[in-house]
Amino acid sequence: MTYPPSGGTPDPYQPAQPYGQSSDPTTPYNAAPDPISGQPGGYPPPTSGQPYGQPPPYGQPPYGQPGPYGQPVYVQTPGTNTMAILALVFAFIFAPVSIILGHIAKKQIRQSGEQGDGLATAGLWLGYIFTGLMVLVCIGYGIIIAFAVSNSSSTY
Repeated sequence: MTYPPSGGTPDPYQPAQPYGQSSDPTTPYNAAPDPISGQPGGYPPPTSGQPYGQPPPYGQPPYGQPGPYGQPVYVQTPGTNTMAILALVFAFIFAPVSIILGHIAKKQIRQSGEQGDGLATAGLWLGYIFTGLMVLVCIGYGIIIAFAVSNSSSTY
């Protein structure tokens, strides 16, 4: 009987043969030379300059030598403007300061190219809104106090 059985289908009770292994159990695995490189065993020739079978060197290359992809490029992107962050924070703490910080931040961002223009704009808007609300509340208190004083009786 021949292996695999005639008919083209492998025997379902036999384990599958690994890729590249002959169906003849007496032939060692990958003993035939590779048709592309001509190396015995079908392995490609070593390309790293290391002796065949040795692992490649690990770790970083010595100082001053570029790695396999060249030297890394470090690009510093401008950060977020600190005044813009403070403008947004102070909009909730003390709004008039937020207006001042927001204008300073927008000027610095135009000059330096930093990020944070949206934060400065939000700080300005909130600063103006909360300052306006604070002024309206103070005027309302003044009206209430004036009304209370004018209607109070001073007959003691």
